[in-house]
Amino acid sequence: QVQPVESGGGLVQAGDSLMLSCVASGSTFNTWTMAWFRQAPGKEREFVAALSWGDGWRYYVDSVKGRFTITSDNDKNTVYLQMSSLKSEDTAVYYCAVDPKVRTYVESRLNYNQAARYAYWGQGTQVTVSS
Repeated sequence: QVQPVESGGGLVQAGDSLMLSCVASGSTFNTWTMAWFRQAPGKEREFVAALSWGDGWRYYVDSVKGRFTITSDNDKNTVYLQMSSLKSEDTAVYYCAVDPKVRTYVESRLNYNQAARYAYWGQGTQVTVSS
């Protein structure tokens, strides 16, 4: 059983930076894909960023490119989301998600932005950006 646990959310001002962490407890393998999603009030859950623990590829939604960076510390089973130049529209609950399935080179790069791909989810951490 995998249980992702997020931390690091909070209230910041526009232009500030914040770093979220996600620790994945349980058995871990370097084939995992880890992702961050977010959900703002009244909106659908949205893909933010994903990282392949094994291959090291990373993808971002266009709205955060150049501002957010997803990284990992495999020794600590932790994935981070470094957020800078935060905007009010970044306000949301941020969720960490884990896809533990072993995938081929091509498969791993498909549907990384689809919530259905991820089997395990954290409880979420609130990020509020005041303008």
